[in-house]
Amino acid sequence: MYREHTKVIYIGNRVIGGGNPILIQSMTNTRTEDVRATVEQIHRLEAAGCDIIRCTVPTEEAARAIKEIKKEIQIPLVADIHFDYKMAIAAMENGADKIRINPGNIGSTDRVKAVVDVAKERNIPIRVGVNSGSLEKELVEKYHGVTAEGIVESALDKVKIIENLGYDNMVISIKSSDVLMCVKAHELLVTKTSYPLHVGITEAGTITSGNIKSSIGLGIMLHEGIGDTIRVSLTGDPVEEVKSAKLILRTLGLRKGGIEVVSCPTCGRTRIDLIGLATQVENMVADIPLDIKVAVMGCVVNGPGEAKEADIGIAGGIGEGLLIKKGEIIRKVPEAELLSTLREELLNWQA
Repeated sequence: MYREHTKVIYIGNRVIGGGNPILIQSMTNTRTEDVRATVEQIHRLEAAGCDIIRCTVPTEEAARAIKEIKKEIQIPLVADIHFDYKMAIAAMENGADKIRINPGNIGSTDRVKAVVDVAKERNIPIRVGVNSGSLEKELVEKYHGVTAEGIVESALDKVKIIENLGYDNMVISIKSSDVLMCVKAHELLVTKTSYPLHVGITEAGTITSGNIKSSIGLGIMLHEGIGDTIRVSLTGDPVEEVKSAKLILRTLGLRKGGIEVVSCPTCGRTRIDLIGLATQVENMVADIPLDIKVAVMGCVVNGPGEAKEADIGIAGGIGEGLLIKKGEIIRKVPEAELLSTLREELLNWQA
């Protein structure tokens, strides 16, 4: 497994690389300058299971806001810098636990050195980010288009700049919205470097298309042992990114904890609002700290049999439903009480 051999990096109170657990990252979509709104969103992300949060720092005001935000959150904060090296320095001076830069966008070597000097002084890791959409013209020409090989060469060139300045506290991130190109680039990169990798499919899209693309891309890479932190990039509420990332990790056996909800696809036998009920159950169990499987079935005919692999489940009928444990019917309850009955059982769970 590549992850077991990556360099260990400390990000605030978290550690990645060297086979440590894969951490989930997301990014705020509030104005960082709005401390209250940003803190409120980070609290929601923390509650959902986010391990590391990234905030954009485009202004001096945003950099100063980092200091106030840090006072009220528990997870490490990464400052996202695009062009102005002064913002990177200001973010670190205000307590950022990590910075994300593309040295190619920062400008001259002197400017990059100014950033690296502060990072070195404070032992703050630098995430070197390269995006296929901003690949250098000479690399596009060299490889006759945007390719995995070009993305990797670009990333390693940027890493070399920082290494030549005497610093190796780095995380690498290479992203593309082309899933298979992104996978290939990572497969190439892990043979050429031991820095930990932040992986994801950039500009993945809406909740539907973004989840599918991210699940395929991340699923392949994580199964191959590639990736130390992940982000599911979605156009929407960032809490959805965290929910999806947790499910991807759990599906691959890379994270335990949390209730897994399974439900049948509905059919002509369904006599309850199964879609609504399954969604309610998924939301209801989010705050219950159990590591079990819950089944939500649409009929009492096949429900008990289909739910036998789950620890507990409910199956709907006409105006009533069944509570099921390990495939055995425990009792019948009115349909209106199915959700509350299930929650009570979970809150008083005994295996």
